[in-house]
Parts: sequence; structure tokens; C-alpha cells
Amino acid sequence: MPDFARHLPLSNRPRSNESGVTGDRRVAIADAVDEAARVLASVIEEEAEFEARARRFLEEAGLGTGAAGGSPSELLQLAATIRVGRRRNTRLLVHTVRALLVLGDSVEVEPRVAAHVSGAVALAATGSAPFERRAVLRGHTVRAVDEGWAFGNGPVLEGRGREIVRFVLALDDIPPLPVSSS
Repeated sequence: MPDFARHLPLSNRPRSNESGVTGDRRVAIADAVDEAARVLASVIEEEAEFEARARRFLEEAGLGTGAAGGSPSELLQLAATIRVGRRRNTRLLVHTVRALLVLGDSVEVEPRVAAHVSGAVALAATGSAPFERRAVLRGHTVRAVDEGWAFGNGPVLEGRGREIVRFVLALDDIPPLPVSSS
């Protein structure tokens, strides 16, 4: 078995309770929609502008525009529906977090993203990132110094979790940096 496999859930590593392991990302996606509602409500007062930005967020996230999104309460209702709805995958989580970060940039508010979510997004997005970004990360351990997650194998590249996620999602051009040996 490859070395990395010992870190995977349900592997042959020392036994622990893994009953909560799932690929279902409903809760994380719903949390991102809740956060989008909070971010928009904190800076947008005009109803038409809120609706336009909310619909753009939902479209970029891959959640559709439907009837939801015209007000903070409609976004919160959509989040509640996602929480109890059908299973959602990590790919949709990546799109949703990217849309949330783009939304935050557009209104100059830094949205909250849980550390375990940013780690999952960074790992998942690395596989589909543009070639030049994958090339920077290939053959390295990528470590978030502020969020307690890491992935990969090789010399360590590190940065803040948010910066790594933004790099992998092609929102910033600043890659994680090699650990200095001083």
C-alpha cells in the first residue's frame, strides 16, 4: 500500500471511529450559502443590487438561480434546503467556495470559510487546477500554517490556508512558498 494511503479514511491505519466519513458536502455548501447571505447583507442595502449579486453568486457556484436569492432570507432558506436535500459532492463545494471568495472580493469583505472546508477545497481543486498551478504544487507537501491541514508528499510549500486556496482556484497568483531552512 502506498505511504499516503495510511492517511485515508477506512485505510489500514490505527483504528478509530470513522462513521462520520462521507463524501457528502451538503453542510459545507449550505454554510457557504449562509456566509454569502451574511456578506451581502453586511454591505448591500438596495434590494435590486442584492438580488443581482446573489444570483451571480448562485450561478457561479453551480447552484442555479431559480427563485431563491432575492433577499437574505431567501438565501438562508436555500441553505436550509441544501442541508436536508440530496447529497452534494466536493466538486460543487469547490465551485461554491470559489464563488463565495469572488463575491467577497467584489464587495471587499473577506468571507469566513472553515479550515476543514478550505483544506478539502484546496486538495480537490489541485487536481483540476490550471496546468501551471498543478506544476508548482506537484511533488510537494502543501501546508496551511494557520489552519492545520496539509496534503502531498515532498519538500514543504506553506502559506496561509486562504492564500493557498486562492492560488489553487486561480484567484491570486501568489503560490505557497518553500519553507526556509534557517
